[in-house]
Formats: sequence, C-alpha cells, structure tokens
Amino acid sequence: MKNLISQAFTQAKNQRRPALITYTVAGDNTKKNSLEILNSISKQVDICEIGFPHNTPIADGGQIQTSSYRALKNGIKINDVFKIVKNFKRTKKTKPVILMGYYNMVFQFGEIRFLEKCKKSGVDGIIIVDLPWPENKKFSKKCKKRGICFIQLIAPTTDKKRLKNIIKDSHDMIYYISMLSTTGGKLKVSTNKILKNYSMIKKINKAKNCVIGFGITKKNISKLKKADGLVVGSAICSEITNSLKKKQNIVTNVSKLVMNLKMKIL
Repeated sequence: MKNLISQAFTQAKNQRRPALITYTVAGDNTKKNSLEILNSISKQVDICEIGFPHNTPIADGGQIQTSSYRALKNGIKINDVFKIVKNFKRTKKTKPVILMGYYNMVFQFGEIRFLEKCKKSGVDGIIIVDLPWPENKKFSKKCKKRGICFIQLIAPTTDKKRLKNIIKDSHDMIYYISMLSTTGGKLKVSTNKILKNYSMIKKINKAKNCVIGFGITKKNISKLKKADGLVVGSAICSEITNSLKKKQNIVTNVSKLVMNLKMKIL
C-alpha cells in the first residue's frame, strides 16, 4: 500500500496538476493559530509541511526566520510541535504531514526518540536541511524502517553522478531547491532554467516524485506547473506577518492566499 505522500501525488496527477505543498512554522503566531491555519488550508493543500522553529537556521530567509522568532518567543518546544501534528491528524488522518528541521534538534532529542514521536503523532515525512547525502544514509534507513519518508534535497549545483546516488537512496519524494539562496529570495534564475534542470532530474528519476521549492510565489507558480509538486512557504509566513501588522484575521488571509495559489495551478 502506498503511503499518504505517494497517494497525494497520485491524486494530483490524476487531476493533471502539480501537488500543492505549503510550509508553515509550528506555533506561529500561537499554537492555537498554527493549528487553525493548518486545518483551514488543508482543504486546498495536498501536503502540509510544518517547520520546527529554530534560532539559527541555515536555509531559512527573513520571512521564515520572523515566523520562527514569533513561535520561539511564545515558548514553543519540540514536544509542542508533535502535539500540533497529533491534533491536526485527529481530524485530517489522510492529509500527509512533513516535518522540516535541522539535525542538531534531532540529535539533542535523540534519533530514535524523535522518530518514535513522529510515528505516534502521525508524521509522514521528514526534511533535515543540514543532513545531506551520504551523511544521512543511516538516519534515512531508520526513517524508512518506521514507514517515514526521508526527503532528499537536490541543489542546482548537484552533478549527475551525485544526483543518481541521491535518487537511488531516496524514498517517495525528492526536493529540488530552485536556486542558490535561502528561502523567500527573489528567483535569481528564470523559470525556464529551473524547468530545464528539473527535466534533467526527471530523466534520471522517473519513478519518484520531485518537487520544486524556494522562491515560489503566486506570481510565478503557474509557470512551474510541469513539476510533480510545488512548495510555497515564505509567501505564507509573510502573509501571517502582514496580517498581524494590520490586525487582520490571520487564518482568513492565509486561506485566501492558499486558495489563490491552488487556482493558479489548476
């Protein structure tokens, strides 16, 4: 039986569109709002990616850093993230959830303990930004043993030999980083160039789903519809920030943004 992540991609492909994956920081701006946002946007989203708030991020740009700061300021802990996922899954059992974080958090928590918490709370996949191939091979196997998809990252600079090895060791989903930048940066390459690189990856990787992330906005998302999936994160974090500044309803505004994104890829 296919896992929920694979099922989400199959459903999107049957509808002749890419899977829409949204990223939000757990606990932004409160635990309650974070859960309410997830419950609301899950109606439009194929996969929910949830970030662990981190005070020294490697890949996160200003928008996501601001979201993380709000969550950390409100006292969110690792166990709180698992609680948010567990509460979400109580009513959204079939909606895939991917956790995104950094390895030092996993290491300090304990790998096995971390994975057991993931399994109990209903996590379907994990992205560890600073644990690249081949250093991630042992942890990746531990994930697979527990039915959790470990998502490998591919950069624009990844050569073909390394790419083949990463794909060989990947599970059901691969994440292509569109540009050499942190999240939320303005696209430094054309969408045509991104799709050219993506096509090269797909020629090598025919069986596994590959998504594109970093720099995806409502302005360019429709130009990248050929991908298996598209990840939007910074735009959502920015919407939360703007809603707080304007004292507007966060859940309503984020839901409208996500609905707009979904319409652009149909």
